[in-house]
Amino acid sequence: TAREFALAEVFLRHPDQVLSREQLLSQVWGFDFDPGSNVVDVYVRYLRRKLGEHRIETVRGMGYRLRPHVPAVN
Repeated sequence: TAREFALAEVFLRHPDQVLSREQLLSQVWGFDFDPGSNVVDVYVRYLRRKLGEHRIETVRGMGYRLRPHVPAVN
């Protein structure tokens, strides 16, 4: 979807950088942070399904980070 693409683009522009939910909401959806909203979590889950579970890391209490180089699992 267009939102998934926009979210992926934000991650790709900031590889290995932790992005908060507030930053992602602002850049992708264009509105202020609502602590009760889980829209970012839902779309991160969609991206993980497409890119691989380990490509987007959850950084507890901070946000999410794209891991551009994930080691191969044997």
